[in-house]
Amino acid sequence: MNISNIISISGLSGLYKMVAQTKNNGLIVESLVDKKRIAAYPTQKMTKLEDVAIYSTSEDVPLKDVFKKIYDKENGGACLSHKSADNEILSYFKIAFPEFDQERVHLSDIKKVLNWYNVLKTNGALDEKDEEVSEEEKLKIKNAKEVENNKKTNVKDTNAKPIKTAQSKVKVQGVRKSGVA
Repeated sequence: MNISNIISISGLSGLYKMVAQTKNNGLIVESLVDKKRIAAYPTQKMTKLEDVAIYSTSEDVPLKDVFKKIYDKENGGACLSHKSADNEILSYFKIAFPEFDQERVHLSDIKKVLNWYNVLKTNGALDEKDEEVSEEEKLKIKNAKEVENNKKTNVKDTNAKPIKTAQSKVKVQGVRKSGVA
């Protein structure tokens, strides 16, 4: 599940994918529903989905984990519509995520979670394969960076020549960065 660049903007319906940053600290975002691009300004309240959590009986659970539970319950399919009857939505959410705090999580919050899940599912952001590939790619990139850093730290100056000084100490003479020895 990759929801790291998905945001919700206060006052606008739906979810948006961050595309670019503008000069004035705003963002260019693309709607996940109709693929239209708009400018989001710093005065608007924007929330990353990876920063959202749901109240539970023990501690707050990240939205990504809630999506994972719904994904597992539906075997990778779409979930119940957010436009269903209120009692259906509550009973569905109790089955999918039984440890949510029923006093602090309102019906409107549950509807929003179900709507967001279905939007992300239709756009392929919740597929398990994407997560596995991205984790493998992250490991490859991390290993390549470590190898590159090790090469940089282990490089020796092959032009260095030991010279003796008057005090019988050996110093290494090499080429300076300016090119003058």
